[in-house]
Amino acid sequence: MNKNILSTNNQHINPFEKISGSAALSNPKIILLFFVGVLFVGLVLAKLKMVGVGIFLALVVGTVYFNLLFKNPILGFYTAIGLNFIVLGLARYIKGLPLGFAIDGIMIITYLALIFSRFKERVDWSPANKTITILAGLWLLYCIIQIANPEARMIEPWIAGRGVGFYFFFFLILTFMLIDTNKKLDTFLYVWGVFSILATLKGFVQMVFGVDYAEKAWLDNGGAETHILFGKLRVFSFFSDAGQFGGNQGYAGVVFLIYSMAKKGLPKIFFITVGLLGLYGMMISGTRGSIAVPFAGFMTFFVLRKNIKIISMGFILVALIFVFFKYTTIANGNAQIRRMRTGFDPNNPSLMVRKANQAKLKVYLASRPFGGGIGHAGDKAQRFLPHAYLSNVATDSWYVMIWAELGIIGLVFHLAILFFTIGMASFKVMFRIRDPITKIKMSALISGMAGIMLASYGNAILGGMPTALLFYASMAIMSTPETFENEISEEIAISE
Repeated sequence: MNKNILSTNNQHINPFEKISGSAALSNPKIILLFFVGVLFVGLVLAKLKMVGVGIFLALVVGTVYFNLLFKNPILGFYTAIGLNFIVLGLARYIKGLPLGFAIDGIMIITYLALIFSRFKERVDWSPANKTITILAGLWLLYCIIQIANPEARMIEPWIAGRGVGFYFFFFLILTFMLIDTNKKLDTFLYVWGVFSILATLKGFVQMVFGVDYAEKAWLDNGGAETHILFGKLRVFSFFSDAGQFGGNQGYAGVVFLIYSMAKKGLPKIFFITVGLLGLYGMMISGTRGSIAVPFAGFMTFFVLRKNIKIISMGFILVALIFVFFKYTTIANGNAQIRRMRTGFDPNNPSLMVRKANQAKLKVYLASRPFGGGIGHAGDKAQRFLPHAYLSNVATDSWYVMIWAELGIIGLVFHLAILFFTIGMASFKVMFRIRDPITKIKMSALISGMAGIMLASYGNAILGGMPTALLFYASMAIMSTPETFENEISEEIAISE
């Protein structure tokens, strides 16, 4: 019987949790390897000096990090979220490194850690066996088939645009596998919140003190065309552009202010702070389309509450904000408010240009139901195909980009997945979930998703960093609210 128990326990061994420390020093080979290692490090430091010190510290930190990661794979998930915020900004300072593949790398390593953490044991993938995962898998398959799109000219643009399919599918699964308790869900929000605060603070520094040398170089190399208007900087923080910064901070404003209703004490203060700073960051970005995020987000929340009084008050509040921007000139002295106000003008020249571009695409895509190929449309495609037709027609909107690259078939499929997810999650929150705390948490994520979906009509927010991974993770979490409600129910039952 004891042998059977030992055999069973061995099936759950994590090779990264073996006996270590003083017990290992009883082995003479370990002692010998230790001294050889010390001698090797000493020689490297003597030879390379400061560079050697940097390499040594990087190796030490890397070793500790990966050891922790393979013991706790969820660390990789949180790392991806953090890296997701800063990787494009880092590219302005660090040249020559393929930083665009950093997210791919951390995701691959996290999957390996997930497998190794269940060493000699089959990984139970059932938590990810959901309808939305199947839809994401079909979407990924459609994206892979796009390699054979007869309109596609090169493979390089497809590689650059791989996140449209790959990130959605693989990060969705990671979320299902790793975020399965309220504590982990809260930690996900805390990581998001910290980077959101840093983003707004960085944006504030840009607005008040100006840009640094790397950001100025980026502006001088073409960024100024869209980010310095009438002598005023459109704040972009450490994001790819002001549109992504504004949309993502509006996203944080909606999610964190609603989520704060499920918290007490210091956590509540933290969530309110993140939410308010998020909305402030949205305002200073000067991005007109980002205001759609709180409009749609908070209206969705009011509806999810199923309370006529709350819905009525919500509609009145949104109407007042709408009137403020469209029919008044109050605070027009503020450049950011003045620019956002132009988003309510149906005759705005920028809007007219967008409509003209969409009219061109409608004619071009009429005979191309599968689109022009992933990565082949808009300004980003010019570095691969500067003279191609789609490369010289601005897409602006996320949905227009999907339409141009994956065709009307891809656009319909993409929208179907989004509306299925938000519809299913909303139904569960409104009619299935009984726990009020879980209702608020899921409502926060659903409302944020609704805001990003609407704002992505005017800007390519949804698929950009850092919004994409936050959005995909939220889709996974909100589609299984019962997981978090059941945990609370079990804790109550145990306490009783």
